[in-house]
Amino acid sequence: YQVAEDHGFTAIADFQILDEEGSMTLPVQGGTRLSENYVGAAFEDYDSYLELSHIKGHSMAGYGGAIKNISIGLGSSEGKAWIHSAGSSRTNPWGGDQDTFLESMAEAGKSVSDYLGDQIVYINMMNRLSVDCDCDGNPAEPDMHDIGILASTDPVALDKACVDMVYASPDPGKSHLIERMESRHGIHTLEHAEAIGAGHLQLGLAVVGGEG
Repeated sequence: YQVAEDHGFTAIADFQILDEEGSMTLPVQGGTRLSENYVGAAFEDYDSYLELSHIKGHSMAGYGGAIKNISIGLGSSEGKAWIHSAGSSRTNPWGGDQDTFLESMAEAGKSVSDYLGDQIVYINMMNRLSVDCDCDGNPAEPDMHDIGILASTDPVALDKACVDMVYASPDPGKSHLIERMESRHGIHTLEHAEAIGAGHLQLGLAVVGGEG
């Protein structure tokens, strides 16, 4: 709560840590790595969600966007360990190999989108496109110019559109972000998400403003 206050969140809205009272379980339908997912117990206090994600690189996932935000981001502390370990531990986040971790992220994300149905909308901010995640206390400065804001009701299509726009950008600074995504096989998250019915790799979305 102090960190939230330090960053100005409590000055503009009510603030809640979803897992301060533990976890609730969401079923994973059609998964090959997980049969259940763990989000904060307060997750069900809300009728709908507006999911705002920042597109950037990530040291483990390759990139972070809507799928990562509704899986790792909404996961309780035990849910985060469950995803990272590909369903082998709720206390130790290590143990799964790279692709099983990515697949677990996709499956956890699907459990959230299935639970909420049409009561969630996804917005991705394509600004400050660093190779490092916001969870890094000392992230690398961005090499790319801002691109814009994208929105969709399909998190898979939205993330794929953002990845495509990074590749299509004329900005030479994109090479570092692309290397980060490819070295971690980041696209596999979206491929697996589509394979289990979490969304589509190609679907209509809205693009707001931006440049590049």
